[in-house]
Amino acid sequence: MRYFITLSYDGTRYHGWQVQPNGISVQGELQRALSLILRQDIQVTGAGRTDTGVHARMMVAHFDLNSQTSNLNSQFSILSQLVYKLNRLLPSDIAIQKIEPVSDDLHARFSATSRTYRYFIHTCKSPFVRHYSWQTHYALDFPLMNEAAAMLLEYDDFGAFCKSHADVKTTLCKVTHAQWHQTSDSEWYFEITANRFLRNMVRAVVGTLIDVGRHRLSLDDFRKVIEGKRRTEAGESMPANALFLENITY
Repeated sequence: MRYFITLSYDGTRYHGWQVQPNGISVQGELQRALSLILRQDIQVTGAGRTDTGVHARMMVAHFDLNSQTSNLNSQFSILSQLVYKLNRLLPSDIAIQKIEPVSDDLHARFSATSRTYRYFIHTCKSPFVRHYSWQTHYALDFPLMNEAAAMLLEYDDFGAFCKSHADVKTTLCKVTHAQWHQTSDSEWYFEITANRFLRNMVRAVVGTLIDVGRHRLSLDDFRKVIEGKRRTEAGESMPANALFLENITY
């Protein structure tokens, strides 16, 4: 039987979501805790692979129990008991929100229809958001950046924003939303939604939009970057600490 887990995590001390041979990962911590509680080897599959230092306000993963094991409802009178036990065992920077049974053909990664990321920046020095937001030292033209962001919806090939030598079969993505939002006089976030994302894509998009906001790239230049499909023509990859996986839909 298959179960979906909804969780969140602070990615600061992790080498990303995926299990790494020489580093701590969110997936590894979750598998360890589940295996200990359920007393069998549990493998979890996530909806995506956040990079080192990237956070998730919402991540979804699934795991299967073999047919010889009674379902969780018989082991735990309510699944919230399993949530409670996991949260007691997991480190404080990983939190489980819910566990629910799903059909066996529902897949945490391949059944997802969209994912939403937010990248946070602040324009004035702040002791309170510095760990989860990037401070800009430049005046940025946010209206122009939003004009450039809207162009992303016109294209489906984002090779220009894919990490060089990434092992991907296709650089095609369908972006359905891309916009900068202001939350205070000095704080902004960039929100982008797509059916899938390439490795390092969001941070590369933000870095290129920052160049537009600094008037280092024109709107025509930004369009040429997208159409050129070469990573070397796009902006720098922004720091990971300000990036959050915000939502996943099925």
